[in-house]
Amino acid sequence: MSTYLRAREISQEPVVTLAGEDVARVKDIVFDPMRGSITCFTLSGQGLLAGPLKRALLWKKVHALGPDAVMIRDEASLEDDDEAARERIDAPGGGSVIGARVITEDGTALGTITDVIIEASGTPRVIGYEVGPTARTGQTVFLPVIKPKSVSGEMMVVPACTADFTAGDPAGLPAAAEGLRRRLEQEA
Repeated sequence: MSTYLRAREISQEPVVTLAGEDVARVKDIVFDPMRGSITCFTLSGQGLLAGPLKRALLWKKVHALGPDAVMIRDEASLEDDDEAARERIDAPGGGSVIGARVITEDGTALGTITDVIIEASGTPRVIGYEVGPTARTGQTVFLPVIKPKSVSGEMMVVPACTADFTAGDPAGLPAAAEGLRRRLEQEA
């Protein structure tokens, strides 16, 4: 059975070593929206008044992503600086997609991204976006992540047929993704 997490649920989760040491908190999730893969986490210190740490946690160093903590082998898993995270954020399509408008390549607005949905079972991956209501539909929907045409902090352009493959909840995303994948293969 798959577990689905929203990015906002992971934000502020503790980063814990396998020895039980609470070493940081997740500040942001950095991912490659073109591939739908998590690349790293930016971190903050522990406690209410703690600010950002100048360290990052690369995805390849994560032991497990659970609903209550991000697990790492030991504190050496953390990068000594946050250069890796900054490089990925500054890359084309990097940075945050929260608040970006989603529009199809034929000009249909699908809404604004309000959250990123991560499948946490097996190797965690971004499987879709929660998209806030548009004036046209008035509903919040979940869109699968498959072959976006372009991504910036302000806009994500998706294939025209994406509008035909939405889900009503995160659990419906795999079926929506499979339908979209088949349609894109037929159109290729």
